[in-house]
Amino acid sequence: MKDKNALAPIIIKRKKVIAADGHHGGAWKVAYADFVTAMMAFFLLMWLLNATTEKQRKGLADYFSPVIPVNRISGGGEGSFWGDSVFAEDVLAQNGTGATMLHSAESAQARGDAGEVGAQRAEENEKKAVQDLMRVMAARSGESMAQLENMPHVITRVSDTGMVIDIFELPEGRLFDPVTGKITRRLEDTLRLIVSAADMVTNQISVEAHVPARPLVVASNPVWDVSTQRAQMVQTKLDQIGFAPDRLLRITGYADRRPADPGTPMSLRNSRVVVTILRDDV
Repeated sequence: MKDKNALAPIIIKRKKVIAADGHHGGAWKVAYADFVTAMMAFFLLMWLLNATTEKQRKGLADYFSPVIPVNRISGGGEGSFWGDSVFAEDVLAQNGTGATMLHSAESAQARGDAGEVGAQRAEENEKKAVQDLMRVMAARSGESMAQLENMPHVITRVSDTGMVIDIFELPEGRLFDPVTGKITRRLEDTLRLIVSAADMVTNQISVEAHVPARPLVVASNPVWDVSTQRAQMVQTKLDQIGFAPDRLLRITGYADRRPADPGTPMSLRNSRVVVTILRDDV
């Protein structure tokens, strides 16, 4: 029998309590930092898209996806691999090893993209064609062209489509009668000179009619009808003068959509007739 006075054994019970950190923990800070970083990257991307040009964006894209052409031609030349240099602008696209901004690939050329060199060459050809047209007309119809250029209401200029002759309406010289709307003698005489000059070549022509803007308070704006009627009257007058009908490519009434003086859309200067002697390839 045990002694009652003996000490009882001491039992220690360990209890492990697992409690969440709650709002005093740090896990949410990591998620928040990731979110802020992603937002900063997003706004940086938006800023780059807005602050850079198309060429700069293309350069950035090419930096992350570089394409290095490999020369497949060997001919004992001075370039790499004893052939043409893979970085030469004048041989890169022609050799089929790649394309540059100056020389486009064959697939791009098939879609009409000839590269910067091709576009520049096409623009130069267009300018040369228009200049040749003006030289021919000046040589064959010098008197008519000189009279046109000396008229105060006529301006001749060069565009990418051909030689443009602007006939403006002035307060002291109307092109159309304000009451009847018919062509005045001033416009008829101008059209006769244009026909005389245009007969020296075989190019087609186009006719445009423009009118000034009307006040917005009008119930029915007649600018489209008026410009179309004027273009048709010019066509009829050209037929009466003797201009070949098959050489008139198009007539257009632009209403008040293309003013000569955009700052004052209701100005009388915006009332004009435009005759364009077109290039052969237009």
